[in-house]
Amino acid sequence: MARRLLLAALAVALTILLMPSAAAESLSWQHVPVPAQVRPQAGLNEAVAFGPDRAWAVGADAVGREAPGFPLVLRWNGTTWQRQGLPGIGWQGELLSVAASTPTAVWAVGRDSAGATHLLRFDGVAWSESRPPRGVALTKAVAGGGETWLIGSRDGAQVLLRWDGRGWRDVPVPPGSVSGLHILAADDVWAAGATFSGAAVSHWNGQAWQQTIVDGFPRSSVSSVLAVSPTEVWAGGTAGFVGGPPGRPIPPLLVRWDGQAWSQVTVPTDFGSVNSLAPASSGALGWVSVARSQKWGPPDSSPPLVPGPDFLAWDGQSFTEYSEPAVAGEGDSSVLQLALVPGTETVWSVGRAAGPEGTFAPRILRFG
Repeated sequence: MARRLLLAALAVALTILLMPSAAAESLSWQHVPVPAQVRPQAGLNEAVAFGPDRAWAVGADAVGREAPGFPLVLRWNGTTWQRQGLPGIGWQGELLSVAASTPTAVWAVGRDSAGATHLLRFDGVAWSESRPPRGVALTKAVAGGGETWLIGSRDGAQVLLRWDGRGWRDVPVPPGSVSGLHILAADDVWAAGATFSGAAVSHWNGQAWQQTIVDGFPRSSVSSVLAVSPTEVWAGGTAGFVGGPPGRPIPPLLVRWDGQAWSQVTVPTDFGSVNSLAPASSGALGWVSVARSQKWGPPDSSPPLVPGPDFLAWDGQSFTEYSEPAVAGEGDSSVLQLALVPGTETVWSVGRAAGPEGTFAPRILRFG
């Protein structure tokens, strides 16, 4: 009897231990509706989250074949996404990027129909226009480690700017172009980009940049970078590929720094672009999004390519593949920008999806 009771107790304990794993494996990406007042011809470019009941997403609304549309800001309240008013902001165009150092210091970079730069700031109460750096065309805002930086160009040359609490100050720029940043501190910044020699990752120590070519094939580039520790940094983008099957798709590129050298990491898809990297709650790499992901189909199949995974979950050893859910009346997403909800394993993905007759629609997905 004692032996049977012991075996029963062990079985119950084993079941309890296995339940979280089984539940985790059953999770999938879910489609989350946008507010009803957002028009179908809209798109989202980027998101940032502070917690389960607070996130922002930006893009453009009412974009037509001849109309530039209007800047769009959505806010997540823990239950639904709501459109935010932008009083006093009447220009037409779109918001390209959003970043925040605190919930009361949220920055959004925009561009109007004439090509002029706009910089918006949320102070915890309302959004308002902030004076952008003079003569700079901005493309992206990035925050981290208590810092906020901007990426842009001035007179055709790339610029990086850092907010010092009172204004925007120029920071030296590494050779080539910079598409993405991961900021750990004012003297610990990683930049992803490209040079004439190939994809490049650069590190800023507060005084100077140290740059490494992480893939030397022509036209390769990286646009997203995630620094986990001094001995673990990831960067993703596209490999420089010339030729190939119909449409000439380009292979994705994912590289990893181990403290000694950069190496290419094999991903379970053949074509597409690593669009975004997101950490797990631990800070380690958690997710990789692959835009326009495709795989080779079976031999002699027609068409030769089949859809590949849109999202890859990394567990420290291997990837688990996920596809975005089908949405009635819409096609696949063309933008898959990730945003982790701090303190959780929940991740948002925002972008735009293909619609009928060449139109597009806003797309919001959530995992967890």
